[in-house]
Amino acid sequence: MSKFLITVFLAFLSFSSIHAQIIDPVKWTTSVEKNSDTEFTLIATATIESGYHLYAQNVPEDGPIPTTFTFYTNDDFELIGNTSEEEGHTVDDAVFKMKIKYFDTKAEFKQRIRILNNELSVVKGEVEYMACNDVQCTPPTIKDFNFNIKNTVTPDSDKVIATADAEIEKLENTTTDAVNSDTPKEESQRGLWTIFFIAFLSGFAALLTPCVFPMIPMTVSFFTKQSKSKAAGIRNAVIYGISIIAIYLILGIAVTGIFGADSLNALATNVWFNVIFFLLLVIFAVSFLGAFEITLPSSWGTKIDNQADRGGLIGIFFMALALAIVSFSCTGPIVGTLLVEAASKGGLAPVIGMFGFSLAIALPFALFAAFPGWLNSLPKSGGWLNTVKVVLGFLELALAFKFLSQADLVLQLHWLEREVFIAIWIAIFGTLALYLFGKIKLPHDSPLPHISVGRLSLGLVALTFTIYMIPGLWGAPLNIISAFPPPLDYSESPYGVGNSKSGGASTITEIPEGAHLLAPHDILAFNDYDLGLAYAKKVGKPVMLDFTGWACVNCRKMEQNVWPKPEILNKLKNDVVLISLYVDDKRPLPEGEQVDSKLRPGKKLKYIGQKWSEFQTIRFKANTQPFYVLMGHDEENLNTPVAYTPDADEYLKWLEDGIANFK
Repeated sequence: MSKFLITVFLAFLSFSSIHAQIIDPVKWTTSVEKNSDTEFTLIATATIESGYHLYAQNVPEDGPIPTTFTFYTNDDFELIGNTSEEEGHTVDDAVFKMKIKYFDTKAEFKQRIRILNNELSVVKGEVEYMACNDVQCTPPTIKDFNFNIKNTVTPDSDKVIATADAEIEKLENTTTDAVNSDTPKEESQRGLWTIFFIAFLSGFAALLTPCVFPMIPMTVSFFTKQSKSKAAGIRNAVIYGISIIAIYLILGIAVTGIFGADSLNALATNVWFNVIFFLLLVIFAVSFLGAFEITLPSSWGTKIDNQADRGGLIGIFFMALALAIVSFSCTGPIVGTLLVEAASKGGLAPVIGMFGFSLAIALPFALFAAFPGWLNSLPKSGGWLNTVKVVLGFLELALAFKFLSQADLVLQLHWLEREVFIAIWIAIFGTLALYLFGKIKLPHDSPLPHISVGRLSLGLVALTFTIYMIPGLWGAPLNIISAFPPPLDYSESPYGVGNSKSGGASTITEIPEGAHLLAPHDILAFNDYDLGLAYAKKVGKPVMLDFTGWACVNCRKMEQNVWPKPEILNKLKNDVVLISLYVDDKRPLPEGEQVDSKLRPGKKLKYIGQKWSEFQTIRFKANTQPFYVLMGHDEENLNTPVAYTPDADEYLKWLEDGIANFK
């Protein structure tokens, strides 16, 4: 079933069902700009029909299908960098529970190339994309491109447009539903503010670690001795704080500049990146728990200290750099986590994240250096600093499994299903609670004659959270942490432990070959057309074709909101044979079934989803999902097929009419 958890249902929608039709809401044109004798820019421009969205090249895992460009490279030319795109709109989508970037009206994509053969006249490629509105989506469409290199113009001249081949303008593969927002720019700004706030809190957390906190009085002492007047002390303190911010900002800018905003986003959604980052976070967590320390070479610190003795503005800057290096064993894991989390958002997020983190670090140092009398209000260093570090270690460890879970979901390995993930988190936070209550002692911990009020309170929070997660093992939704564990259907018990059915008594006593029970409704379903049709003939029931997709939100809305209605569920279980054909199934077809495409001459059908998408397009003259067909054993329609039909009464009437015509 669905690869992601749907938590928001738009029950108030009252759209009528959509008539079967081939839609093509995106038109493509190509042009080429000449940058020099050997370098060119290939430009693909999408004109998008009003009301539709075209998704960006990089979207989070388990989100919509991204726009993907493929250039048929050879010895005649080479690509320079990645395909760039416009700013577009980024929204915090309530259905997917993730930030998604899309384009409306128009979008332009550019790819720089370097010519290696002066005789080259045409560069060929293709684009795979999908477009959605609030009701329906196209499957992934693949269109071929021809970029005419010989007829190029400079960027200041009129572009020579070559339209994509019209024969390829038919559609091929999957679904999802459109992101709908009236204020996309405001949503994007809100996302950056969220990153800043989280980074700011992380900076304060890093401040309360044993690597950083003891540095405050040492720094204040230095400025008190070096400053000849109060005004000079305040000035030096401000410069010191600005230097700290500048150092971390340089780090954020460097990461964004080296990899590029779009590349960071793509990297953060890559399977192997998630696995590698899982391993890094585990290493960071083990370090925080006291197994070892991660430090930079000591020679770095010595050289920086020598520069700090120079005095003046340069000396203050190097003092700030010395702080960053000395405290790296505590701040490094936090900074690394922040950079990757911010990188997954793309754009300026890494820079904003580093600004929030460094501001939290710099403020206390600058304020206490400017007003040294405030030092008397600071708590004394002690074992509580190591406690903060250990707590951060447990949090890093818990977060690590989120990245491992994302990789497992993409690969569909089912190694880290929902129950296993929740059990791991219960173990982590349960152990944290025991640690805070003094039942477990780790290296570098000071003797604990009694538990402070703060430590007791934090322990109670950890224990409460642990108890809250326990029902999740039996199918509870756990809305507070819904963005972290795998979705409900990615589970050993999709119905919830002890709840194997969801209403509507079924007459099925055993599961036939090639079928399965569709959770959580317990509907018998086939994913193969021939097997499902043969079974329908055997039991004497009509066939209901369900053209759907793993990434189809409106498909999930129908399954979650409409299908569970008692009258509808009863008919789906007992009066029809359901055949669900996933047009975005990326599993390869067996070699014997990899036939030539009828929609794209010269191309072969490689994936199962392409087979069902082409079947829907040719047979029913429709290419959107969800799409429902009731037909008899002669494979003729029993009534008019319908698409997204959120009105349960209307959908029930459609079912009843088709079944009555069969009888």
